[in-house]
Amino acid sequence: MKRRVVPFLVALGLIVLVIAGFFGIRLVERYTPSKEQADIGKLLGVSGDNVAVFLNNELQEAKGIYIEEQTYLPIEWVNDKLNERFYWDNHEKLLVYALPESIVYADHSTKGSTGKPLIWVNDEGVYLSLGLIANYTDIRLDVFDLADHKRIFVNNDWSEETKAVADGKGNVREKGGIKSPIVTRVEKGSEVTVLETMEKWDKVRTPDGYIGYVEHKRLGESRSEAPVSTFVAPVYKNISLDEPVCMAWHQVTKPEGNASFDNLIANTKGLNVISPTWYELTDNEGGFNSYADAAYVQKAHDMGLQVWALINNFSGNVQTEVLLSKTSTRQKLMAEVEQYGLDGLNLDFEGIKKEAGVHYIQFIRELSVSCRKEGIVLSVDNYVPYAGNEFYNRKEQGIVADYVIVMGYDEHYAGGEPGSVASVGYVNDGISNTLKQVPKEKLINAIPLYTRVWTEAADGKTSSVALGIAKAKEWAVENNVELYWQEELGQYYGELKTEEGTKKVWMEEERSIGLKMDLIRKYDLAGVACWKLGFEPAELWDEIRMDQE
Repeated sequence: MKRRVVPFLVALGLIVLVIAGFFGIRLVERYTPSKEQADIGKLLGVSGDNVAVFLNNELQEAKGIYIEEQTYLPIEWVNDKLNERFYWDNHEKLLVYALPESIVYADHSTKGSTGKPLIWVNDEGVYLSLGLIANYTDIRLDVFDLADHKRIFVNNDWSEETKAVADGKGNVREKGGIKSPIVTRVEKGSEVTVLETMEKWDKVRTPDGYIGYVEHKRLGESRSEAPVSTFVAPVYKNISLDEPVCMAWHQVTKPEGNASFDNLIANTKGLNVISPTWYELTDNEGGFNSYADAAYVQKAHDMGLQVWALINNFSGNVQTEVLLSKTSTRQKLMAEVEQYGLDGLNLDFEGIKKEAGVHYIQFIRELSVSCRKEGIVLSVDNYVPYAGNEFYNRKEQGIVADYVIVMGYDEHYAGGEPGSVASVGYVNDGISNTLKQVPKEKLINAIPLYTRVWTEAADGKTSSVALGIAKAKEWAVENNVELYWQEELGQYYGELKTEEGTKKVWMEEERSIGLKMDLIRKYDLAGVACWKLGFEPAELWDEIRMDQE
C-alpha cells in the first residue's frame, strides 16, 4: 500500500509545482512593466520634415512643414485656430495683414529678420513661419523641430497650469498602465506640466516635448503657475459721435436725386446723420457709379448733419466674392474716401455668398485703416443674425468698424410668405443676438419707414407692394380698412376683400415704431437708422428722435 501512495504523492506534487509555476509566470508577466518603446512617428503622425502640431496640448490633424531650417504652419489652420487676420490673396499671391494704422504686405520673396522667407508656398498650400505668426498673435511656442520626429506646442490659453517635479526616474507611457509602450522618461528633479490627474496615473507634458502618462507616485507636490503674456495687442481706435446716432438713408439713384435733399430733410426732427446712396459697384474690377456731390455735403454740414455716403453691391454684374478677392480692387475702392469731404462711409453689401465672407471682412479691415487715418466714420449694414449668415463676421466688424447697423426689417419680404415687415419680437431678437458679438456702444438698429400691402389671390398666389408709412396710412383710410392691434406683434393688422383677392397689412406707424425705439433705449444702443427718407409722415419723427428725455 505504501508503495502505491508514494508515486501518487510525487505526481501530485509535480502537478502542484507546474500549476504554481504557470500562475507564477502569469503573475510575473502581469506585474512586470513593459519595456516596449512607442512608435513616435506613428504616435505623432509625422515623418521626415512634417511637423506635429499641438494646440493647448491637444494634437492637431493639421501638420506643419520644416523648410530651410524653420517651421511653417498652414494658413488655413492659423486662421481657424489662432488669428483670422492673416489674409491670403490667391489672385495676386500676396499676404495682407491689416493693422489699426497700416497694412502689411508680403509675398514669397519677403524675408524675416533671420533672412529666411516669411511665407512658403507649395502645391499643398500657403504656410506661415512661426516668427511671423508670433509677431501678430498672442501665443507662446515650444519648438522641437530639430528632433527626428518634429513637433511644436502652440498655446493661446493663458489660464493657470499645474506643475510638478519628479521625485525619481520614471517612464512616460502612451496610456495609463505599465504595459503601455514607453514614450520617454522623466528624470529626478525634472518639472512636468500636469494635464490631467487620476488615481494612479497622471497625464503630463514633459520638458523634452512629449505628452504621455506617468505614475502618480513618481511626482511630488504640485503647484499652480499662471503663464504671463508679453504680447502687445493692437488697439483699434474707433470714432464715435458725442451723441446717439439718428440717421436716415436718402436713396439717390441718379445725380438729379440729390436735389430732393431740401424737401426731404425739412420733414425731419432730431436727425444728425444722413446717408445718401451715392456709390454703386458696377463690375468685378472695382468700377462704380458715383452720384457724390460736394454741394450736397456742404449743405448738410451747414445744417449740422454728418454725411455718411453709402456704397452697395446691388448690380447684377457684381460677384462680390470675385470683386473683393483682389487686393488691387479693394485699394481702388478705398481711394474714393478722401475726395468729397465725407464724414463717413456706410457699407451695404447684401446677398453675398459664403465664399465671399473672408474677402468682405478683409475689405472692411483695410477700409477701416484709411477711414481711421482720415477721421472718417465707418459703418456696416447687416442682416439680423440667423443660421447661414455667420460669415458676415459681426464680431470682427465690431472691432474694426466704428458702427455696426442691424437692419431690423424684412422679416417678411417680397416673394415670401405674407406677414409683418418688423414685428417687435423679430426686432428684439435681432438686437439681442447681434449684441452677443457687437458692443452696444457700436450697435445701431435700423427701422423701416415702410410696410407691405399683401395680396392673396384666389389661385393661392401671393404678391406684395411696399408702401411708405405715409402712403400706407392713406391707403387704409381711403379703403376703410379697420386696423386691430396685435399685442404679440406690436403692430396693427387689417385686411380688405377685393376683386384681386384678400389684401392684408401689418401696419407700421407711430405706436409700432415707438415700441422699436423703446427697445433701442432699453438696450442702450448707439442709435437708430431709418430706411428710407421720404417714406414717413412728419409726426413720426416725434417717436424716432433720439434726443427725447
